[in-house]
Amino acid sequence: MTLATTRRAALLAGAGLLAAPAVRAQGSQAGRFPERPIRLIVPWAAGGTTDIQMRALGEQVAKRLGQPVIIENKAGAGGVLGPQALLQERPDGYALSQIPISVFRHPQMAQRALFNPLEDFTYVTHLTGYLFGTVVRADAPWQTLGELLDYAKANPGKVNYGTPGVGTSLHITMEQIAGMRGISWTHVPFRGWAENAQSLLGGQIQVSSDSSGWAELVKSGQLRLLAVWSAERAKRFPDVPTLKESGVDIVSASPYGIAGPKGMNPAVVAALNEAFRAALFDPAHVAILDRFDMAPWYLGPEDYAAFARKQYAEEGEMIRRLGLRL
Repeated sequence: MTLATTRRAALLAGAGLLAAPAVRAQGSQAGRFPERPIRLIVPWAAGGTTDIQMRALGEQVAKRLGQPVIIENKAGAGGVLGPQALLQERPDGYALSQIPISVFRHPQMAQRALFNPLEDFTYVTHLTGYLFGTVVRADAPWQTLGELLDYAKANPGKVNYGTPGVGTSLHITMEQIAGMRGISWTHVPFRGWAENAQSLLGGQIQVSSDSSGWAELVKSGQLRLLAVWSAERAKRFPDVPTLKESGVDIVSASPYGIAGPKGMNPAVVAALNEAFRAALFDPAHVAILDRFDMAPWYLGPEDYAAFARKQYAEEGEMIRRLGLRL
C-alpha cells in the first residue's frame, strides 16, 4: 500500500466514508438487515442520466450492504410511478425509489392525488441535483437562447419542445419562461432522454430541455446547447451561458433523493442511510456525477424529511401562482 493510498484511506475514514462496518452494525439492530436483494425503483427510462447515475450508486450501495441492489425502471407520468409503487410495498427496506421533485408537485396539480408526499414515504437520503439545459439541433437557426425565444414569440404555436414529462422541473420552467416572455409553444412529454433526443434529431420537435444526457451529442456537434439552468456555468461547457445570463431570471436544479414506504424501522433507515451516504461520496460514483456536471448534496433522514416539507410548500406556492393543472 502506497503512502498516498494510506493517506486517502485515513481521510475517508475520518470523513465517515468507509462505512461498511458501521452499516453492518446498524443493520444488526434491524434483524440482520439486509438478508436479500434490495429493489431500487428508478422512475425514468433506462439509459438516461438518472438511470446511469442510480445504477452506479446502486453498485456502491451493494458493496456496503453485502446484497445486490436491483434497479427497476418505471418510466412515465413525470417520474411519479416509482414513488406511487411504494404504496403497495412493505416498509421493510427492500423496496426503495428515487424521489424526483415532481413528487411534491403532482398531488398539488392533479384533480385526484396519487399519494401524499408528507405522509406516504419514509425519507432516507438526499443525494444530488441535475444540470439542466436547453438544446437544439446543430443546424437550427438559433445561436442563442434569446434568438430562440424571440422566434417563438413571433411565431405562436410553431415551436414544439420536449421534456421528460408533465409536471417535471423542465416542463414547469419552460412554461415559466413562456409566461415571462409572452410565448405560446407546445409541450411534448417523453418517458426519457432517448425518446426526447430521437424526436429532436428527427425534427419532430425543435427544442429539448432535459438533464445533461445531451452532453455527448453536444460534444459531438450534433446538438447545440443554448443555455444551462444552473446558478453558474457548467464545468464542461464554460462557454455556454446560464439562463440568468441569457436574460431569464431562473435557476433550476431539481434536487432528489431516496425514500421507502411509510412506517420503516428506524434502524433499517439508519443502515440504508449509512450505505447511501458512503456510496454517494465513493470516487467511482463521484466520477459519474462529474460526467453529468452534478454534485453530491447529502442530507440524512431527518434533514431530508424537513427539506421535503419545505419543498412541498414552495412548490405549492408556485403551482398556485402559475395556475398549473395536469
